[in-house]
Amino acid sequence: MTVLVTGAAGFIGMHVSAALLSSGRDVLGVDNLNSYYDPALKRARLAELSRYRSFAFAPADIALEGAIGAAASGRRITAIVHLAAQPGVRYSIEHPAAYIEANLVGHFRVLEFARHLPDLSHLVYASSSSVYGAGTNLPFSTTQRTDRPVSLYAATKASCELMAYTYAHLYRIPATGLRFFTVYGPWGRPDMAVYGFTKAIFGGQPIRLFNGGAMKRDFTYIDDIVAGVTNCLERPPVSDGEGAPHRVYNLGNHRSEPLMRLVQVLEKAIGRQALTEPAAMQPGEVVETFADIADARRDLGFEPTTSIDIGIPKFVEWYRRYHKID
Repeated sequence: MTVLVTGAAGFIGMHVSAALLSSGRDVLGVDNLNSYYDPALKRARLAELSRYRSFAFAPADIALEGAIGAAASGRRITAIVHLAAQPGVRYSIEHPAAYIEANLVGHFRVLEFARHLPDLSHLVYASSSSVYGAGTNLPFSTTQRTDRPVSLYAATKASCELMAYTYAHLYRIPATGLRFFTVYGPWGRPDMAVYGFTKAIFGGQPIRLFNGGAMKRDFTYIDDIVAGVTNCLERPPVSDGEGAPHRVYNLGNHRSEPLMRLVQVLEKAIGRQALTEPAAMQPGEVVETFADIADARRDLGFEPTTSIDIGIPKFVEWYRRYHKID
């Protein structure tokens, strides 16, 4: 009985895998270790997971036909946590094909693999707060429309939700989509603001503040996200006889922090003042995100507890250790 985790070498994938392994589950991780950001960081995450005897890793590009089946050959897969994707809003403007291949085709391959598993209890997959587009009705609720994306990345994530619903309806696959809100923490992604700002402050380089810094994000610490994912995995949706066994939830910190407050917390944790320069709003970006988590609280027992005042120092401590900064 094995949990398949796609994107296991990724930021969230590594932490989810570690939590499952710590709880006694067998985990098969797959990842293509692409070069969107430094693969050395991905290999270092895998090295952490390799300490668990019940972890196995198979390098695979899930968008390739038959790749998932080959990676899982001989294993009884009873649950899937599908986290592999091409992330990033701005990158999607210049490299749209990567999002079609990784997010749409890759998601399709996972759904096709899942529907042929005789013992599958639940498919949990990553969506994104980006599906809400430039909506101004805050906090974002899962009852709101998501058919007006402002980036191709957002469009692919919204499409993945529709695809999963269809497979849940046609093949009765219990499936849950989780809309993550700006996840940060140790082993985080270098393309995210927290990592990039930290690198700039340590290096004495200016931080570019898009929209002049007048932006707000629902920053969510990785441990809270992992608790939401693992709780969700144990609570597959059921059909009421008419609807598909499919649900979607927001996983966020349920507080929207000004970007400048993030900078101040980073300055305090690092012990240095940031250099800043204003920049124009970027295509595909939104001014504010803010998660309504009422459904996740009720159904998943999701209760985030980590503010940026607690989470950011933990990230900075890891950053110093990983990059060997005294």
